[in-house]
Amino acid sequence: MNEIIEGIGQIGIIPVLVIEDAEDAIPLGRALIDGGLPAAEVTFRTKAAEDAIRSLSENYPEMLVGAGTVLTTEQVDRAVEAGARFIVSPGLNPKVVDHCMEKGITIIPGTCNPSNIEEALEHGLDVVKFFPAEAAGGLKYIRAVAAPYTGVRFMPTGGINASNVREYLEYDRILACGGSWMVKGELIESGDYDRIRELTREAAELVREIRGCVQKQECMCLKA
Repeated sequence: MNEIIEGIGQIGIIPVLVIEDAEDAIPLGRALIDGGLPAAEVTFRTKAAEDAIRSLSENYPEMLVGAGTVLTTEQVDRAVEAGARFIVSPGLNPKVVDHCMEKGITIIPGTCNPSNIEEALEHGLDVVKFFPAEAAGGLKYIRAVAAPYTGVRFMPTGGINASNVREYLEYDRILACGGSWMVKGELIESGDYDRIRELTREAAELVREIRGCVQKQECMCLKA
């Protein structure tokens, strides 16, 4: 298990950020760190994503910053050049996976069925995103599909929120959950970083309650 994957597992909940204005990255990153989740998956579907990743990476070296919604190898290169330390994709694109593997970049590709999981295994991966989690069957489906693949762990994303994240985290095959309920667009747009910090703190406390005390200074990936 590489250090980035270990770090994601220790943090437990990875905030998924849709940033429309790169200037929001600094106060947003501060709120996440202060709230106890020093991580971000910045979706690469806005014009500000690349600059936001660069800003977070340069200003908060203690933060584990990755790029999400990555669809092409060109986006991989841009995200990594900006400072992304891991790549998350909504589906499993063999070209993107191979590109990341060849360059030693941690990638968590999206899957939603056994065929996707087996393709990930063929590429030497044992951690996959499960997307869209709730719409595709939720934890009940993950438990069923995980049974034949004993070495695979999942990062469910899509429909995860404060009311259902506990059941996911309590399942030992879940590496971490991706979620945006603590960083909703309206909170970022209004600059309500106190509320973001509060929701982030509640999420971090839940991780500690379920999995034990996870502090950012204990995360091996952040010491690298």
